[in-house]
Amino acid sequence: MSPAVLVRRARKAAGLTQVALAERAGVSQPVIARLERGGGNPTFETLERVLHAAGHRLELSAVHQGLTTVDEGLIRKQLELPPAERLRELEAQAAVAEQLLNARVRRREQHA
Repeated sequence: MSPAVLVRRARKAAGLTQVALAERAGVSQPVIARLERGGGNPTFETLERVLHAAGHRLELSAVHQGLTTVDEGLIRKQLELPPAERLRELEAQAAVAEQLLNARVRRREQHA
């Protein structure tokens, strides 16, 4: 969840206006507005102070998600195939890649 959503939800749950939250947190109302608008990169300390002023506690945790850039299911599926079949699939993929590359070259030549 983004810092903007955290601050906005905490403020609204506490029934506070931006001005009231700013006063409690010791910052100006434009700071609260900027935090809620998002797009910035508030420090942990600022976010913690503003959330605390709204009656919330900021907790940070790291959760292991595994390798998100590798499709382990696809790897397992490929390893279940006999080596000759894996090689045939790889050759078919290489042929498609070559076709795409050739199409790109032709397109560039047409626009040159």
